[in-house]
Amino acid sequence: MAGRIREESIAEVREKASIEEVVGQYVTLKNAGAGSRKGLCPFHDEKTPSFNVNASRQSFHCFGCGEGGDVISFVMKIDGLSFMETVERLAEKYGVELKREDGEGFDDRPKGPARGKMVEAHRVAQEFYAEHLLTPEAAVARQFLTERGFDGASAEQFGLGFAPRGGDDLFKHLRARGFTSEEITVGGLAVPSQRGGSPYDRFRGRLLWPIREASGETIGFGARRIFEDDRVEAKYLNTSETPIYKKSKVLYGIDLARREMGRSSQAVVVEGYTDVMACHLAGVGTAVASCGTAFGDDHAKVLRRYMADHEEFRGEVIFTFDGDAAGQAAALKAFQGDQNFVSQTYVAVEPDGLDPCDLRIKKGDAAVRELVARRVPLYRFVLRNLVEKYDLDRADGRVGAAREAMQLVFSSRDQAAARSSYAREIAQLTGLDPLEVQAQMDQFVRRGRSSSGAPQAAPEPPARRAAPSLLDPRFLIERETLKLVVQHPTAIGRSTAEIGPDDFTHPAYRAVWEVVSAAGGPSAGAGDAGWVARLRDAAAPDVVPVLNQLSVEPLKRQPTGDYIAEHVFRLLELTAQRRIAEVKARLQRTNPVEHAEAFNRMFGELAALEEHRRKLRDHIIGAQ
Repeated sequence: MAGRIREESIAEVREKASIEEVVGQYVTLKNAGAGSRKGLCPFHDEKTPSFNVNASRQSFHCFGCGEGGDVISFVMKIDGLSFMETVERLAEKYGVELKREDGEGFDDRPKGPARGKMVEAHRVAQEFYAEHLLTPEAAVARQFLTERGFDGASAEQFGLGFAPRGGDDLFKHLRARGFTSEEITVGGLAVPSQRGGSPYDRFRGRLLWPIREASGETIGFGARRIFEDDRVEAKYLNTSETPIYKKSKVLYGIDLARREMGRSSQAVVVEGYTDVMACHLAGVGTAVASCGTAFGDDHAKVLRRYMADHEEFRGEVIFTFDGDAAGQAAALKAFQGDQNFVSQTYVAVEPDGLDPCDLRIKKGDAAVRELVARRVPLYRFVLRNLVEKYDLDRADGRVGAAREAMQLVFSSRDQAAARSSYAREIAQLTGLDPLEVQAQMDQFVRRGRSSSGAPQAAPEPPARRAAPSLLDPRFLIERETLKLVVQHPTAIGRSTAEIGPDDFTHPAYRAVWEVVSAAGGPSAGAGDAGWVARLRDAAAPDVVPVLNQLSVEPLKRQPTGDYIAEHVFRLLELTAQRRIAEVKARLQRTNPVEHAEAFNRMFGELAALEEHRRKLRDHIIGAQ
């Protein structure tokens, strides 16, 4: 049985796996100054970015939810992997040869096939399918693409392929390449036989689209029926749920769209694979689609991360729906999830009912771009469809339409701020007087409030006295000095030789310094890429989040020698001032006649402290 992975291999993974690159596959990061990058936290919903990454310290921390750590803990949290599975995955990606303890030992690797092997099997399968798209057997598939305006270059750009019609062609190919039956079947590429025979290929005789993560790794496939005698009637088959494929969190095209999304803060959500292709080929590089399931809350979270969707810069999410009943239902569902976004939501509908793929075929690339440019607010599209169900020639029809519209808009975000706008919109659509609609809306609000009658909460027990905030201005010098120690140990080096635990008055900052001191002081971190990881491993659980913050929060200025000196001397000066105040208080309580010896000793101590403080002040002035 294999033993544990050696610590030196884990340290090498931490050093070589770029946290900025890894996090950037899940979050759009923007420059926050002083070597720090910032984006929307992938672990909780937020409107303002509070997720920070410091590449030089290989650390991340969210100031909103408190999650933080290194590249290993990030991947463990984001992908739900074990520690060892994460180390193996990163080692494979960054070319680290893992060494394990010799002899029989505890095997701490996860049971079942490794994620890396399943992803690699999908890569080989995609190449296999792509090669077979060029075979005579795939003529019908190529004709399907040609009829929809996609040539060989388009197929190659999107990695399209064809699954042979034989029952186990892919399975045999993968077995010949060294993959186990378990890796092939658990990953969803083949299905175990119910009769005890060999597994058979999940996709047979179909045109295939590889479904990729934002990193570009293929984790599944979408398969289109192209032969009339296909025994499976469903037009599309998609990879089933597997350890590497979760359809509620996967968006087709995200690997191609994510960079443009981050640049433009725009996302275009279409309904199918060919629509994504048509949009990208027409110049709409932010198009994505859900895979075999309706667009949901988790999909919205994925978009927000890559769009950098936050209060500081609102973007736009544009849905393309058919004008039929199914499209209207999809628009209503999207409107009900509108609060998922800070960005404004829109709908782009072609008057002729054409989807982006058909629109590109009949009217060209420019028409696809114009479709997106002519988008209308989502709420307006939904309200218009709702009102059209009523007979507006009748008074009761107009009133009924207005009431249902009010109920709908009150389920959306920003209802208080947008109430007058909604009232005007509803009045215009129904033909009612705007003042009358506004009055009904106000009455609707009052009635809703009066019926909500929430019980009063029981009084809370007296809370224990909490530690002061880490961001309290009183501790600013302590925080900035520790940021220098954690982020730039080489620069600050031996200048901290006079600093001790008593120089930190906040208990959390004192605890951090004690961890640093136990590790050998800042000079021990000089040239050590694993410095933060070493501190984090040695710290108590309640100190780790503080370390995470200090490792990613940008410095106020560049860590020049003067800046470092200013903070080190200022920290020591504050300690001297506290000691001076303590000695003065003792002097005031001491009778100089009855306790002359103690009084004189304290007076001498006070004089020495004052002289020490003046020297520190001179150093501070010289550093400014």
